[in-house]
Amino acid sequence: MQYNQLGKTDLKVSELSFGTWAIGGTWGKTDDQESLKALQRAMDAGVNFFDTADVYGGGHSEELLAKATKGKESDIHIASKFCRAGDIYDPETYSEKSVTAYLENTLKRLNRDQLDLYQIHCPPLEILRDGKVFEVLDKLKQQGKIRNFGVSVETVEEGLFCLEKENVSTLQVIFNMLRQKPLEELFPKAKEKQVGIIARVPLASGLLTGKFTSSHQFEEDDHRNFNQNGEAFNVGETFGGLPFEKGVALSNKLSWVTDDHGSMTQAALKWILQQEGISTVIPGFKNTKQVEDNLKAVDVNAFSSDELEKIKKFYQEEVHQHIRGVY
Repeated sequence: MQYNQLGKTDLKVSELSFGTWAIGGTWGKTDDQESLKALQRAMDAGVNFFDTADVYGGGHSEELLAKATKGKESDIHIASKFCRAGDIYDPETYSEKSVTAYLENTLKRLNRDQLDLYQIHCPPLEILRDGKVFEVLDKLKQQGKIRNFGVSVETVEEGLFCLEKENVSTLQVIFNMLRQKPLEELFPKAKEKQVGIIARVPLASGLLTGKFTSSHQFEEDDHRNFNQNGEAFNVGETFGGLPFEKGVALSNKLSWVTDDHGSMTQAALKWILQQEGISTVIPGFKNTKQVEDNLKAVDVNAFSSDELEKIKKFYQEEVHQHIRGVY
């Protein structure tokens, strides 16, 4: 495991880390004991960074992280997110009073006095332009309640705007082999501004594991069932914005990557790890087996320059036009 500087923060984080949405909820059935075993397995392998949010299972993933990291608070870094427990379009959601309350509830669930990284959770661009939320986060940082802050964004435009805010340390961005737009402008500018990039939805909600057929049925409480067309939140958060059947067909065309780069999952993660400017990639997981499969991505063969160009061309010619929503 290698460790990268996380933007302007004082943190060095494992290049492969984990997101905890799936163990919190809305990804089908979960088992808390299995989730805790999986978290322990990740930490045993050197993972020292986990991403969560107050809305993942209504705070349940934060509570699981508290149990898993007890006694390791100084060694295991946690990032959480806020705003989506309220009305994301209401400026009051981003007031000092509201954000402080969100943070204090998160810290209570995590059983910590300070949060390593606090991120605005995919807010509308007009809220970012208003700017008051950044003043609130600056104040919370001065108070010692958070060490750093960043923004989880839906679009390149939002990301570019956040890069102009001096104290924004990180951007969390949807990025995978089927969603390459941030490579063009956002990542180079982030590197220039020393802003860390956290790559989320790296497996396109499972499309890039190679395990789905177009007839696959997801559980009723799985967002891959109820948000396939953006019914509940931004369509890009589910399959990277691709229609499911089209996404399955496109991922099948990438099956050649398994010839020399491990499993489809490992190859997809390795591709991200090779991109310049990535601080860490955060696949999700629901069990120990998935954690172990993801961890192997660190050691599989890297893609050659010709292979990287082939994947880029595939995205430009066959994928890009099918992604829905502004991104």
